[in-house]
Amino acid sequence: MEILSNPDLWIGLLKIIWINIILSGDNAVVIALAARALPPDQQKKAVMLGSAAAVVLRIVLTIVAVKLLSLPYLQIIGGLLLLWIGVQLLGGEDEGEEGGGKQHSTLASAVRTILIADLVMSLDNVIAVAAAANGSMVLLVLGLAISIPLVIFGSSLMIKLMNRFPIIILLGAALIGWVGGETMASDVSLHDAMAANPSLHYVAAAVGAVLVVAIGKLLASRGRQQAAQH
Repeated sequence: MEILSNPDLWIGLLKIIWINIILSGDNAVVIALAARALPPDQQKKAVMLGSAAAVVLRIVLTIVAVKLLSLPYLQIIGGLLLLWIGVQLLGGEDEGEEGGGKQHSTLASAVRTILIADLVMSLDNVIAVAAAANGSMVLLVLGLAISIPLVIFGSSLMIKLMNRFPIIILLGAALIGWVGGETMASDVSLHDAMAANPSLHYVAAAVGAVLVVAIGKLLASRGRQQAAQH
């Protein structure tokens, strides 16, 4: 009953929900891209499982995020992993549509992709959530739990938009590449270089987006050629 009578807790809860609304946009894109490759009857399961598991993962990350982010090269590795995920999601898209198959043939593989991407993309985001929670585990869990339907709704909407407007798939992959570049540029080992040249942060993000789109489209083109030969 404490949360019902304490205005500070309500304010903290609203802060956490708002932070998650703002920070969950890229996560919704990843979930939608991964789930879109599944049969329609499994898409909702992937979105719900991926979103719920991602929020649980985010709670755990919040507890250890500050210590994790202090480790050098961790975000560089994470950023490279995001670039790889973006390339795989985009590179298999046209191949799957042309060849009659999908990149993610199982629910488990889609959920795994969602979790890996969310793990990397949430490393810095959770610090903002932890600050808003101000040490209250009740606030942290409640705020993130309430965020689940927000992420699910956003992912479901993105799937519908991707089916109607295929260009969104390309933009979504570019967004993953952008976040991957930002993640690498934010690594503690590069702090001094980035502080001296702030524009490098945006250069790294742009390079990440371009690499994902270029390599992804190249793989998709090769996939179409191989499908045509068979």
